[in-house]
Amino acid sequence: MPTPIRVLLVEDHDMVAEALGMALDMAQGIEVVARSASLEGAIADLGRWQPDVVVLDRRLPDGDGVEAIGRFTSATEGVRVLVLTAEANASVAARVVEAGGAGLVVKSSGLRALESAVREVASGAVSFAPELLPEVLDRLAGRAGPHGAELTARERETLELLGQGASTVEISQRLGVARNTARNHVQRVLEKLGARSKLEAVVVARRTGLLD
Repeated sequence: MPTPIRVLLVEDHDMVAEALGMALDMAQGIEVVARSASLEGAIADLGRWQPDVVVLDRRLPDGDGVEAIGRFTSATEGVRVLVLTAEANASVAARVVEAGGAGLVVKSSGLRALESAVREVASGAVSFAPELLPEVLDRLAGRAGPHGAELTARERETLELLGQGASTVEISQRLGVARNTARNHVQRVLEKLGARSKLEAVVVARRTGLLD
């Protein structure tokens, strides 16, 4: 049996959390390992449970979920953050990507849409409603500028691995370099593409033709 996708559910409304948790637990290959009702509780649970995906409500009692994405991605290498929201537009979607999030799901889209989004982001892809993605990509690509040509051969290799969803640890292993060296390669790729996160770098690279 393949290892299930481990999910940390961050939702402060009990009935909503119970419904989402039951639906995800019933889905084959997905396991809700913990549920948190606040950002601070979720950060603590993140270290304890080491999930693959954090399903994060946008509005929580102790803060804005989108603004907290960076805390999750910096605390646990490779974790993917999927934001839940009551409403969404291109501006909110762009904020999610810029913060390092992997996707945005509108609660009214249904449980099957959430399950599908969890699988997509766990695989290394992004998950946004089709009507939101074009404008998000345009905004991110517009910030990149003509920097792609400045990437060194090693940085292009790093970018290719980022496009495959590789973590910094995996990049160091694949390139045969120290973890700090791999981290430096990733940072230079982000800087040259004008990106604030690995995900944004991949989105910009694909939009500008640096990645297929």
